[in-house]
Amino acid sequence: MIQNGLLIPQESGHLNEGERLRIHSIETFGTHDGPGIRMVVFVQGCQFRCLYCANPDTMDVTGGKFTGLEEIVKRAVDQKPYFGKSGGVTVSGGEPLLQRRILKQLFIKLHAEGINTALDSNGRLIDQQTKDLLEETDLLLLDVKHFNNDWHRKLTGLSNVNTFKVAKHREESGKPMWLRYVLVPGWSDQEDYLHQLGCYFGGFKTIRKVEILPYHQLGVHKWEALGMDYKLKGVGPPSEEILNKSAAIFREYFEEVQVN
Repeated sequence: MIQNGLLIPQESGHLNEGERLRIHSIETFGTHDGPGIRMVVFVQGCQFRCLYCANPDTMDVTGGKFTGLEEIVKRAVDQKPYFGKSGGVTVSGGEPLLQRRILKQLFIKLHAEGINTALDSNGRLIDQQTKDLLEETDLLLLDVKHFNNDWHRKLTGLSNVNTFKVAKHREESGKPMWLRYVLVPGWSDQEDYLHQLGCYFGGFKTIRKVEILPYHQLGVHKWEALGMDYKLKGVGPPSEEILNKSAAIFREYFEEVQVN
């Protein structure tokens, strides 16, 4: 299926061939994608079309390069001394769930080396393969783009229904997760919806932290380089007042709220 000039896989499809992941890049010594010091694997391909995406070059499922699992594991083992007690490997994107079957194999190999695993996902896909991957995932970083489905479609082009299904499954599994929320002035900072999100997720026992990610325009040059229209050019970062107010709302429902 072609959408916005990009090839989008069907939900049952895979981007991998054999024991390889299609990746965009790998970051060493990451400190913003899970606890501790982490090696962050950015996979290629995403079904969401977030208006504020900082890495639109990760959207195209035909981009990036195939990298063998053993190569990724070796790099993680080499970096393991720096992980300490809380660090490990985070797979981000793009959207990792598009390669969920092969990612399960990667996480099994990482666990065999005593390495912690985290998955940074928008929750777009929920099937048995997703559940199998989540069972091998030590920490889920779930990106909730918006509580309201209409606003979610405006921001991403797609529904948030599966995101909430993934959250529910994770809660039922009893395994930990963090919620991540990008705060975009005029788009995702509506107080009523922040309260609704808090009411919905506030009772989840598996949520260890909520991260508020302030919107920025650092990826605009990538949109321009790709010939893509950046629709939020007139939107600036949230003010300290908006950030503080949003954090205060979330703190009514969650024990740990962090503004990144």
